[in-house]
This record gives sequence, C-alpha cells and structure tokens, in this order.
Amino acid sequence: LPSMQTSGSKPCPCPSFKLREVASMYLTMIAVFLVILVVALQGSAPRGSDFPYKVPLDPQGLLELSWNVSYPEQAVNFQLLIKDLQFGLLFGMSDRGEFENADLAVLWSDGHNSYFGDAWSDAKGQLHMDSQQDYQLLGARRAPEGLFLLFRRAFSTCDPKDYLIEDGTVHLIYGILEKPVHSLQAINISAIHRGLQRVQLLKPNITVPELPSDMKTMEITAPNVVIPSQVTTYWCYMAELPDGFPKHHIIMYEPVITAGNEALVHHMEVFQCAAEFDSFPHYNGPCDSKMKPDRLNYCRHVLAAWAMGAQAFYYPEEAGLAFGGPGSSRYLRLEVHYHNPLVFKGRHDSSGIRLYYTATLRRYDAGIMELGLVYTPVMAIPPGEDAFVLTGYCSDKCTQLALPAAGIRIFASQLHTHLAGRKVVTVLSRDGRERQVVNADGHYSPHFQEIRMLKEVVAVFPGDELITTCTYNTEDRSGVTVGGFGILEEMCVNYVHYYPQTQLELCKSAVDPGYLHRYFNLVNRFNDEEVCMCPQVSIPQQFFSVPWNTFNRDVLKSLYGFAPISMHCNKSSAVRFPGKWEKQPLPTITKRLQEPVPRCPPAPGLRPAAPVPLNLGKLRKD
Repeated sequence: LPSMQTSGSKPCPCPSFKLREVASMYLTMIAVFLVILVVALQGSAPRGSDFPYKVPLDPQGLLELSWNVSYPEQAVNFQLLIKDLQFGLLFGMSDRGEFENADLAVLWSDGHNSYFGDAWSDAKGQLHMDSQQDYQLLGARRAPEGLFLLFRRAFSTCDPKDYLIEDGTVHLIYGILEKPVHSLQAINISAIHRGLQRVQLLKPNITVPELPSDMKTMEITAPNVVIPSQVTTYWCYMAELPDGFPKHHIIMYEPVITAGNEALVHHMEVFQCAAEFDSFPHYNGPCDSKMKPDRLNYCRHVLAAWAMGAQAFYYPEEAGLAFGGPGSSRYLRLEVHYHNPLVFKGRHDSSGIRLYYTATLRRYDAGIMELGLVYTPVMAIPPGEDAFVLTGYCSDKCTQLALPAAGIRIFASQLHTHLAGRKVVTVLSRDGRERQVVNADGHYSPHFQEIRMLKEVVAVFPGDELITTCTYNTEDRSGVTVGGFGILEEMCVNYVHYYPQTQLELCKSAVDPGYLHRYFNLVNRFNDEEVCMCPQVSIPQQFFSVPWNTFNRDVLKSLYGFAPISMHCNKSSAVRFPGKWEKQPLPTITKRLQEPVPRCPPAPGLRPAAPVPLNLGKLRKD
C-alpha cells in the first residue's frame, strides 16, 4: 500500500509493505524456532508465586489451572498443569460453558509429533484453526508433577472468533484427548471427556492491608463430613461463639479445604443467626433434609462467602465486620456446597472458613446492604424468554434520608439471582446521570456466587441512586416465573459491603401493585381466555393464567419500564424509614454510561495460521 500523506505532513518514514512483510515473516520464524527450543526443555516446576490464582479444572484434579493478570499489558498469563498427559487437551472459554462457538487453545498429538494452536469451534462443534493466533505459547516443560503448559492471552483481541475476557465470571471449558489425532479438524469434541469450570479471571489488583499484632483466628468447619455420593449437596453445620464473646472485627477470611477435596468443595458461606432467638439447635447434615430444624432458616446474615478460585478476602484497613457483643447472635451456620459429578463414595471432608479477627476495633463498622428487587411475585418473567430484563431501584429519596452527609464507601459486592439469572449489573446514578458501574457480571451464573472485592472503592452520597438490573433466560420453562424465595422463583439482588455502617439495610423496589392490577385488567379485555382477578386469587395464580402471546409479553415489559414503584427503604429491623414510599416515580436517567470499547492489542505482524510444533517426545496412553 502507498503511504498516506496529508497537506502539511511529512511522508511516512516506514519501510515499504514488502519489506515489512519479509521482516515480519522472518521474526515469526525466529519466534517459532525459540518456542520449539523452549518447549523441548525439561526442568522443575515454575514458581507458584508467579501464578497466584489457582483452580482445579476437573473433578479428579488431574488438570490444574494457575494464572496471573497483567493490567498494564491487558493480558492473562496461564499455567496449565497436566498431571496425566495422554494425547493432548482443549482449553478455552465460551459464553456459558458450551463447546459450540468456543474460543480454544488446543494441544494435540498423533503419537509422535505434538502441536499447539489457537482454534475456534463453530455452531456444530467443528474445530477450525484461527486465522489470528492469539493464544501465545510461552513454553512447555515436564516436571515430576506432570507437564506444565504456559501461554498468554490478551483481554481483547478484536478477533470475532475470540472470547472477550471481561470482569465477572468466565466459563472455562476443557477436553481431554485420549486417542491420537492426525489433525485439528479430526478432533470430535462430542466424543471426548470434557467439562466446565467457572472462575473470576480478572482479579482486582489490591494491596494487602497490614494486619494487627493482636489478630486471632477462628475456624468454622464441619467436622468429618462423609460427602454424599450424589452430584450436588448443600451441607449445613451449626457453630456457636463462646459464651460472653465480646464485640470484635472480622478483618480477613480464607478457605480451609481438606487436602484432596479441592475439586469437590465448590463454594462455602458463613451466616450469622437472628439475634431475637436466644438459642438455635445443633445440626450437622444436608441443608434440604427434613431433619433440619426450621429455625436454621433465620440464619441468613452473611459473614463470609467463598467460591472456588477465590483467594483470601480482606477488609479495608479502616473497617471491619462486627460480630459478637450485645445485640449479636452467638450462633453461626456454615453452608458448604459439594459438587461431586463423578459421584465419589466415602470421601471425608472437614472444610470451612477461617475467620481472622481483632479485639482492637477499627474506625468503622462495615455494613451489608441489599440492593435490587423485593422478593415479591409482582415481578415476573414470562416463559420462553432469552433475555428478559427486570430492574430494581435504590432511590435518591431513600439515600437522601438514610445516608450520612459524608456518604458511604462500597468496597465489595455479591450478586445473586436464582436459576434463570444470566446477567447482573448495578450502576451508580447522580443527578440523573449514570456515573459508574458498581459491579457487573455479563456472564453471571447462579452456580458461582462469591463476595468480590471491587477494583476501586465506590463513594455513594445522599441523593445518589443505585440501579440494579438483572437479565433472565426462561427458554426452558413452560410457565411463568415469579419473584420469591423458592429456587424456581427469582431474585435480583446485589449485597454491597460498605462502611461506615448505617441503619439502612435494604434499599429495593417492586412495581406498584395497583398498576399490575391494571395490567391483568388489560390482558383480560384483549384475550379470549379468562384471567381471574378476584381478590381471593393470588398474584402468582393470576400470572399463571395469562396466555403468553407477544402482546401480553410486550405490555408486561412496557409496564415494568414506566409504572411507578413501591420503594422499600428499610432499617435493620425490617421497618421502613418514615416517608411516602408507594407510587414513587421511576428515576429519570438523562445520560447513560457508554459501553466500553475493547482495546485492541498492537498488531503482532503476520502470524501464520498454523500450529506450533512441540518436542514432547512420543506420547502413548498408559
């Protein structure tokens, strides 16, 4: 191409296209040669400190992924330990863990020669070599533990076949090649052993605060549990603080995982029980058992939450989470989610969470506030929807009344929906203008929920609005989904962790019931089917009788987008702050945040769409 020149500018001093092309090809050949040299090396395992984040990919723990994040370079460096290498593997990312339309790094062997390449799968699951090789192989080495495969990937590549790595949940997929394959295209992904793991890849780069000298620890662990031989188990265990335990601040917590069970312990939470009960019964068993005492349902105040792949959680150095002392229950409930897809039998476990606490109280008590939608059936999702949106509001009127003049600081967040949730985002709005995202997860999964430290603290002042939007998929459902506590009902919640603690514990909304009644009236007038609106008929029953044609769906969407709301601006006692909270207008947003534009990395020159050969020797199945 001829160099471009505008009036008054100097000609571009760059070499001609042909010369650049030759130089790029030469550099590519040198790079490939160096990679072959590197991957042929035998040596010790890389240092674990180089890759601080780690998660087992498969239930047996034969594939172990470690990684680090370079924000200056906008890239993730991966280290994959393959403890039992056969004839290769697939590793990659997709929207929700599918193997179709996936972005993949593939290692494969014909038994004699081994190759590594960047590939993608089409809608039918057929693999193709990517014309833009963005999984960059950094090295491979054998060690006593197995084969370490090191590679790198930019957050954004601007390749339409590649996955955009964003904040929030990432669905990682893997497949193990148990037979030799002669080409990438010969891999049949439906015939290989494969699986899924969810992680937060882009961990915040947070400085660990200095811990006090009088810090103590307390382990909340379920003793010697025999993990049930079923795929999913939620295990509940009751613990209690010592009698007369004074007020302390929790300043940090981390997981305690029984060795060998790292791939089975999916996530854990510690809840504090309601203070109005003097005692709670002891219990150590499945959370869904009929033997579980009903009173345990009053243990719902989250003290700690951990999910697979998460590290220790630190409170900011000026705040701590209070527990113990007057007005605080001595009783705690540990909940452990075991994910046992291979249905192992007789595995014993004593996992839990280790709390780090101090009697030297920090300047501020941390608080937890619920944002989003009230748990009510007036918020409903029709069946067969691929992306139905519901929004909950924390209004300017509520924050004006309930927050201190100096505001609060949000430092962590836990998003929550039930099974139909697909995306969750909370945005801070001030004076009608969206200012910043508090937390967002565009690939949210109800099966992967953790308290996440924010990359930067969010300041919220009186008069600000916090708007939480959830997107749901009900394509697999034939009936309407209403809001509520049941697992097949829905929620839209963001539990934000902040300081200093205020009396405001819940700031949520729901559509005005009167306007919903008008909706049922309208549906009844425009449809032949009878929608019963008798006072004795519940809202869920009225929703269940709606014929879900296009008109009724669109009118419900429209209703949720303009109808007044009922605001719940609640104190910790579940009593609303004084004021007029019914039939409140929706917040007016005059300016929305722009979607971030992915930053494309510098063009690396011409990389041939060909696999990189590896010298791993002759491979065979044991």
